[in-house]
Formats: sequence, structure tokens, C-alpha cells
Amino acid sequence: MANNEESRGLKSLLDWFANRRKSGSISVERQEREIADGLWNKCPKCGVLTYAKDLRANQMVCTECGHHNRVDSDERIRQLIDANTWKPIDENLRPADPLQFRDRKPYSDRLRETQEKLGLIDAVKTGLGEINNLPIALGVMDFRFMGGSMGSVVGEKLTRLIEQATQRRYPVVIICTSGGARMQEGMLSLMQMAKISAALQRHQDARLLYIPVLTNPTTGGVTASFAMLGDIILAEPKAMIGFAGRRVIEQTLREKLPDDFQTAEDLLKHGFVDDIVPRTQLKNTLAQLISLHQPAPTTPHMVLWETRSLSSTAVE
Repeated sequence: MANNEESRGLKSLLDWFANRRKSGSISVERQEREIADGLWNKCPKCGVLTYAKDLRANQMVCTECGHHNRVDSDERIRQLIDANTWKPIDENLRPADPLQFRDRKPYSDRLRETQEKLGLIDAVKTGLGEINNLPIALGVMDFRFMGGSMGSVVGEKLTRLIEQATQRRYPVVIICTSGGARMQEGMLSLMQMAKISAALQRHQDARLLYIPVLTNPTTGGVTASFAMLGDIILAEPKAMIGFAGRRVIEQTLREKLPDDFQTAEDLLKHGFVDDIVPRTQLKNTLAQLISLHQPAPTTPHMVLWETRSLSSTAVE
């Protein structure tokens, strides 16, 4: 009799622990739902929970460890461009499917699904605006759209942006983030590397400023072309920057690569980028660089000095 009571007591105790375990899992699920609802953000680097509004106010940079969360093109424009000065250009330029490419699904279907999901037409937004009252031509790539891959529309929009900047004598800034050329467009995507580079050469010939900002990740054909052609090349902390992937390089060389290989810090150490700028300082840094490269104003005092110099030379 006593044994039966003990067994029943043990069983009820086990049931109690089981119920506790279930209730604990429910609370974890409830926590995850609350995080997913956008009230809180969990840092993927240090695990700290940050109130979403506070994180956005800090430009999506973790206040605890400084981790730079990925941001979309609209958020980038909001962070960099002065209010009410943004004027988008070539908004309605749409990608086509000239090769009728198909992998697991037709490229045309993949484009349509991505466009409907994100509300974007392609992987870059371009426009004119002001940074601290200084005019600028800005291109912002968006990694959400097929990994920020560079197709014909990306190449055409960036080329037109650079050409318009050259005509207006504006500096160009491109926020780079990409997995490389868009394989679904084949050779047409690779042609964009040369097209953008040619436009940048004409911009340079006009003695105008170009600053690429390399963010996480910047790889493939984008790195092999316009991302590395800047007069001043900036990068965000810990950004992955490279051409081929780490695994491909290790298999090719049959060597183990350093842990910091293809990071912004490693590229800075080897002279491939000029500076690493935290996102919270990027707008002011760009404004300072642009103002330093503006043509010197011609004041009446300077004109008078030049006139006297010319007169004295003529007398001599």
C-alpha cells in the first residue's frame, strides 16, 4: 500500500516537473514572439536585447558591442541625406529577362516575387540630395534584393547617376553591399563592371570626387570594379570585403586563412581601404571630405591680389 502511494507521489512529482518544463518552453516562445514583433532587437554578436526605437536612433548599431546591423536602402538614405532634400532618379527602370534564365524557378518569377515582397524594383536606389547642406549624388545598394546582386538595372542606374553628377559637378557616394554580379543575366551583368568604371573615369577626368562606402558584405564583381575605384575608400567596422569566398580561396591555395581575412580591418592594414568609419559618424565624415574637396571660393581680396600680381608681371 505504501509502495503504491510512493509510486503515485513520484509520478505526480514527475508530472509537475513536466508541466513546468512545458510552461517554460511556452514562455520562451512568448519571448521570441515579442522580439519578432519588433519591440526588441537581439544583437547577433553579443546577445544583448535593445529596445527597437533606441537601436534605430543609434542607426542600427548595438550600443553594447558596436555591432553594425544590416540596414535597407530607405534607412540608409534617411541616415545620410538631409530632410526634404532627396530627389530619386530613374525610379521606374525595371529589369528584364533577355536570356530566359531558369534555375529552380524562372528568373522572371524570382524577380516578380522579390519585387512584391520588398516593394523594390531592383537592388539599388539612386538620387540627388544634400549632406549637411552640401549637394551630392548618392547610390545605395540593398542586399535584401537577391543579395544586392549587380544586374543590368543596377549598372544602368549607377552609370546614369555618375553621368548626371559629372554634368552637375556633384561628388558621388555609393553605399556598396553585394554578393557580386547577377548570374541570371550572364555576360550582361559582367558588362556593368566596365560600364560603371568608364563613367567613373570620366567623372575623375572632370576632377570630381568619388567615395565608395564598403559595408557588410561587399564581394564579387562589385569589389572588382566600382567599389575599389574611389578617390577615398571608406568601410564600416567588421565589414566582409573581398572577391572570391573564403572557402573557395582556402580550397584553391590549400592553406588556412587568418581569422580576420577579408575584414575591413585587415584591408585597412594592407592599404586597400583608407579609413574605417562607424555608421554613427559616417554622415559628418562624408560632409567633411566633400567640403574639403569643394573648389575654393573666389573672394574680392583674391581677385585683387591676382590683378596686382598680373600688373606687376606686365611692368617687369
